[in-house]
Amino acid sequence: MAPYMPFTLGHEFSGVVTALGEGVTGFALGDAVTAWPTIGCGRCRACREGRSQDCQARRILGLHCDGGFSSAVLAPAGNCFRLPQGVPVEMGALTEPLTIAWNAVEVAGVQPGEAVLVLGPGPIGLAIAWMAQHRGARVLLAGFNDKLRLDCAARMGLRNLVDLASTSLAAAVQAVFGEKVDRVIEATGVTASIADGLSVLRSSGVFTIAGIHAAPFSLPVTAFVRNKQQLRAAHDTTRAAWPGVLALLAEPAHRAELAPMISAELPLSAALEGFETARQRGAIKILLRPGDA
Repeated sequence: MAPYMPFTLGHEFSGVVTALGEGVTGFALGDAVTAWPTIGCGRCRACREGRSQDCQARRILGLHCDGGFSSAVLAPAGNCFRLPQGVPVEMGALTEPLTIAWNAVEVAGVQPGEAVLVLGPGPIGLAIAWMAQHRGARVLLAGFNDKLRLDCAARMGLRNLVDLASTSLAAAVQAVFGEKVDRVIEATGVTASIADGLSVLRSSGVFTIAGIHAAPFSLPVTAFVRNKQQLRAAHDTTRAAWPGVLALLAEPAHRAELAPMISAELPLSAALEGFETARQRGAIKILLRPGDA
């Protein structure tokens, strides 16, 4: 982000339309909306094919230009989505991370009835596990010394949880499924977890990396090929994920299950306090309210 400074942070946000640009249609003043923060150039092949997330010249609100940690944000109308009736604007702020999870589950190819292991109960891992279970998969969510996050997972209705501080991954998988898993989705960003996940993946299984890793990892290629396993990468999201997530949020029962992801609400003036709480792993998501004292 440093080359683009100074700018206002915040790529996960929702709000109310207070002004419309010339010629904008489909929105009205007072509409509750959220926005896909990725803005493509509109000219390259990726943009022409509707894949602005793959545009090499893309800009992201809150990462390359001014974002949502403000009383107002300027967003292209084409990136905005109206919140369904009944969805509180506070829940709308969860839309962006939920689309990341939606995309990861799509990339992984999760199917009903499959045994799916999700590694990492951070915000994205929690959302991935919830999405996979919602699609009918049998899900095991694994963490390490992650009581707060696993407690949140339980409140979200996730059925199979394990803290690997007290058992091995192999033992946990055997206890829940009785066999190796069909799919692994890694959301830890901890490189060692990739080898751990591969060790409990069945032959012809699919391993999807959704975490961001600072270090390379070594793949046992011969065993990987002989086991006919697949390696996939899930990053960012797609335009198609947004209507899908908003349709989920339109259901009160789904909102009730996802609400525990918001651990606390703070005024925007206390943003640094919120960042420190999150850094200390004392919260899942902290909602910042612009304009609150």
